[in-house]
Amino acid sequence: MSDKELTHIDQAGRAQMVDVTAKKLTERQATAEARVKMQADTLRLIIEGGHKKGDVLAVARIAGIQAAKRCPELIPLCHPLMLTSVKVELTPDEDNNQVIIRSTCKLAGQTGVEMEALTAASVAALTIYDMCKAVDKGMIIDGIRLLEKSGGKSGHWQAVLE
Repeated sequence: MSDKELTHIDQAGRAQMVDVTAKKLTERQATAEARVKMQADTLRLIIEGGHKKGDVLAVARIAGIQAAKRCPELIPLCHPLMLTSVKVELTPDEDNNQVIIRSTCKLAGQTGVEMEALTAASVAALTIYDMCKAVDKGMIIDGIRLLEKSGGKSGHWQAVLE
């Protein structure tokens, strides 16, 4: 099988979980990003901690961590993984009226953690939206992407950053 073939589809076109039994146990890490764009007043409310639902960034961080741990329940065919580290950083960007979310997942295992990192960033963004929708229904979640991954047979990969 070449690196360009879909691994979750068998020869007959049926969905399958990839067999990773023979893969080497290696340290693997992935970092993903998401952005939540909003009105300046909404961002100010988040930064100043004046939101009536509580600390938006703290709740979004916990939601992201929990989401990474539950990835195989959300994404079909993902392997349940023994994550050894999940970090979710939320950075207010006042110049662009947005919160930048970066999640990093790590483990020593036989398959990568890209989906866990992407799920963490996505759910953290959705949590910000949920907590702030009463004051800003026009928020935009975008830029969900993998920034970097390392480990495994394919080695290191890094996105071209703008």
